[in-house]
Amino acid sequence: MAGNDLGSLLGGLLGGGQQGGSSGAGGGGNILAALLGALMSKGGASGGNPLSGLLEGLNKAGLVDQAQSWVGTGENKEVTGEQVQQALPDDALRQAAEEAGVSPEQAANEIAQVLPQAVDKLTPEGQVPSGSLEDLIRQ
Repeated sequence: MAGNDLGSLLGGLLGGGQQGGSSGAGGGGNILAALLGALMSKGGASGGNPLSGLLEGLNKAGLVDQAQSWVGTGENKEVTGEQVQQALPDDALRQAAEEAGVSPEQAANEIAQVLPQAVDKLTPEGQVPSGSLEDLIRQ
């Protein structure tokens, strides 16, 4: 499944969970990949890049400062699992949680941990690049 490939790519991008004794980065990468896949399948992404749709949802939920900090070149602001839950469509979060075999709350918490770093790394020029998400990660 493409989600597994995307999860592996995101896990690699995030360091595979080998740092700091945390097992969250690899698993978080898989959950984030499942979420991005769910957003794509729900039509929440234009041009095969669900990152834009995800950032738009965060902005609409009042997380503009956090999202801009991740895309920009400064320090990344943190986000909570509760904020992630409020910002995401329930069905997309539920689908990502099911694919990962965790509760939606746990999925939101893991996404909150990896999202700032993932967005930061996927937007090295300070803006959301065009192209498919797989292409972005491979770069």
